[in-house]
Amino acid sequence: MGPRAAETRTRTPLTRERVLQAASDLADRDGLEALTMRALADSLGVEAMSIYYHLPNKDAILDGVVELTFAEVATEAQGQGAGGSPADAAGWAAAVRERILGARRVLLRHPWAPVVIDQRKSFSPAMVRHVDGIVGIMREAGMSHDLIHHSLHAIGNRIYGYVQELSDDGQAPPPGQLEQMQSFAPNLAAMLAEVAHVDPESTLGWCDDQVEFEFGLDLLLEGIERRRVTEAAA
Repeated sequence: MGPRAAETRTRTPLTRERVLQAASDLADRDGLEALTMRALADSLGVEAMSIYYHLPNKDAILDGVVELTFAEVATEAQGQGAGGSPADAAGWAAAVRERILGARRVLLRHPWAPVVIDQRKSFSPAMVRHVDGIVGIMREAGMSHDLIHHSLHAIGNRIYGYVQELSDDGQAPPPGQLEQMQSFAPNLAAMLAEVAHVDPESTLGWCDDQVEFEFGLDLLLEGIERRRVTEAAA
């Protein structure tokens, strides 16, 4: 048997799962802009045409890496014990909070993911299951479907672990912009000059750092809890 035949027999088969994992790894390492079909093929040691057999185009790859990311979110929830029911009605907020923060921990490992999620035209099954689990916790706490529906709208993309309007480009104001703002928006300029976001490891975009994310999430959950109590007493 020649060396080429031996290499063919020992080469790892190319599968859809292997392509998607390689795509996720490439985006993690080099950024989303580096995720091209040629670069992906090079990282796998194959020709680009081989990838098309498993995934027909780049959109299919991006759909797939979102699904892969939220499969990781589900694993995170199981590992943190977030998959169970709250012990009582008052425990729902802590359970939902942990689910959402678990999703954020995953996205911090894949900081390109919010951009891809926002670009998708449909929800992946894994994303739907993530939301379904949160709805289940809220139902078991006694909330009506109406209250849950309003609450999901209020929570918005936080349910997936990021804040959409703060994660769009991840850029702070350019130098000199704050000084220009002082002439027509002095209160906003003073606030922006004082606040600081100095922990890039917990940030998915300008202002979307861990402290800001948890502050907004807790504010929402506290408000929903008040509505739950009012609804239960009615």
